[in-house]
Amino acid sequence: MFKKILIANRGEIACRVIRSCKKMGIATVAVYSDADARAPHVMMADEAVRLGPPPASESYLRADLILLACKETGAEAVHPGYGFLSERTSFAQLLADNGIAFIGPPPNAIAAMGDKIESKKLASQAGVNVVPGYLGEIADTDEAVRIASDIGYPVMMKASAGGGGKGMRLAWSEQDVREGFEATKREGLASFGDDRVFIEKFIESPRHIEIQVLGDSQGNIVYLGERECSIQRRHQKVVEEAPSPFVTPEMRKAMGEQAVALARAVGYYSAGTVELIVSGADTSGKSFYFLEMNTRLQVEHPVTEAITGLDLVEQMIRVAAGEPLGFTQDDVKLNGWAIENRVYAEDPYRGFLPSTGRLVRYRPPVPSAPAKAGAQMDGPGAGDSGLLLSQEHDAPYTRVDDGVREGGEVSIFYDPMIAKLITWAPTREEAVDAQIAALDAFEIDGPGHNIDFLSALMQHPRFREGRLTTGFIAEEYPEGFHGAPASDRLIEGLAAIAAMIGLEADARAGDIDGQLNGGPELSPERVVRIAGRELHVAFDGYEEGLLATINGEGEPIDLQGAWEPGQALFEGQLDGEPITVRIERKGRKWKLTTRGAAHLVDVWPAHVAALATHMIDKVPPDLSRFLLCPMPGLLVSLNVGAGDTVEAGQPLAVVEAMKMENILRAEKAGTVKRVDAKPGDSLAVDAVILELE
Repeated sequence: MFKKILIANRGEIACRVIRSCKKMGIATVAVYSDADARAPHVMMADEAVRLGPPPASESYLRADLILLACKETGAEAVHPGYGFLSERTSFAQLLADNGIAFIGPPPNAIAAMGDKIESKKLASQAGVNVVPGYLGEIADTDEAVRIASDIGYPVMMKASAGGGGKGMRLAWSEQDVREGFEATKREGLASFGDDRVFIEKFIESPRHIEIQVLGDSQGNIVYLGERECSIQRRHQKVVEEAPSPFVTPEMRKAMGEQAVALARAVGYYSAGTVELIVSGADTSGKSFYFLEMNTRLQVEHPVTEAITGLDLVEQMIRVAAGEPLGFTQDDVKLNGWAIENRVYAEDPYRGFLPSTGRLVRYRPPVPSAPAKAGAQMDGPGAGDSGLLLSQEHDAPYTRVDDGVREGGEVSIFYDPMIAKLITWAPTREEAVDAQIAALDAFEIDGPGHNIDFLSALMQHPRFREGRLTTGFIAEEYPEGFHGAPASDRLIEGLAAIAAMIGLEADARAGDIDGQLNGGPELSPERVVRIAGRELHVAFDGYEEGLLATINGEGEPIDLQGAWEPGQALFEGQLDGEPITVRIERKGRKWKLTTRGAAHLVDVWPAHVAALATHMIDKVPPDLSRFLLCPMPGLLVSLNVGAGDTVEAGQPLAVVEAMKMENILRAEKAGTVKRVDAKPGDSLAVDAVILELE
């Protein structure tokens, strides 16, 4: 077994690998860019080596610097994590040439599967179902239009070396191809150093299902069940679960056997994932097609660990050290249900725009170890609840995989994922409910985040029924996300909580000391304005719990729990059910966040409420004539100049942020009055690009 391993990555996956190494008694070496000098993975490792400046091209993508770090520290092996150099054939070969083990598949397997065009040809030869399409190189946009027309719309344009949702464009028409082909080439070149693009038929009502395979260098290969990753935005996974609510045992076996056949055909060993697209309209389960093989550890590997009891990182390390698998296909059993939500630094209320900045507050939900599994918690990273050691757990548990800490920075240079929230339970419904509770307790201040959106997904009736497609988000939120809907009873419960915290805040401020026994003007009754409603809340009793009456009628609300000024969370029970509410002061208002929505609330004593109606609210200025940069990023191109006439919806500029290109369109028709930026400029959020008149 190796004595020292270098982790050629950053963030949560570096922390994740370090934890497995610690469990195995293996020393670790971290590498870092200047942006990550104080990152948790650097603090967790036994040694750390600086690579260079923040851009990945000058640090994490420098294979020569990583090799030098191995030689300087005496690292015998490298775990690449995912992204960066994890699927770079030349990197695996460079290590091999220098006598350093690559904790992953052999270089020839990476090469065979890394080229999406060639991998589809190999898959077809191995007897794997493939999506109809054109696998040759495409010279220019005109040829792309001809090919797309021949295949038949809709089609998907994909960068040959792409992955992680980058370098992909869906085209429903010739105009979409003309607008997106060059952008797909640029994204492929910028992210993967390869601008080749191929086109294939887009399967409508598709479900994205993938098979986890694991093999050793002695030729033993098994599949570890499937994961469903259909909830995606811009082709990037948001929610993953194992097993899939759609897959039958017969379908699982057919998919698994094809995945193993493909892995065997290319001499594969280590952990890998065969991604498939499945027609959701075909309930027979026969219409599944090969998409690609990811020759690395997947972001969503924890859900497979949860249902199999295996530590996939440990298995990768053992295979790289030459050990055979310690089990066969017959030994693989699936237990319970696991769901993973990716917590991103993005603002779902502003079209999911990437967000950056300092994590002023970062408090993930407290992880709970699997019952009887002997999991452990260690390291300065805030979250990971530990690694599964057996399948003997039977009670729901929560795991957080992260690589950030409070006070750290979400940088423009890297992926916007903050953390992965994983829940396991005996049933899918219980695992979903555990996600909702954990998301309510997840505290993030600073950059925007998608916690409310994730909670809304978990509550959505269609998600809970398992009726998923990769178009779920676009179909269910066509006008964008504005918060999860709240029942009348929840709104009334929040009104009671708001009235309670208003009373506590006023009492602690000395404004109404002794109010509960005071005269009419000091009555504990409060008027609460929430969600467009005005509710009069009266309390009966005010100790460990209280009963709240709304507007003097209806079933009283049973509210259990206490809150003191300064507390960020109210944790208690509402009508006997657990509830966690995030509490923030916003000027004269309170902001209450729970169950996937934030509510701005006014709380007034009854005698003040009438006067409050005369308060004048400030009207925000009309900024529709300006094209503002919606996130920090690089202005890649500008399509218009001063004096040009534009129509509503017309593409005006392209801004790149976190390796993704974002097309900015005109909100309304008009004439360009002036242009304030030029291609190549680095822009701050809300920077003016141009003005219309």
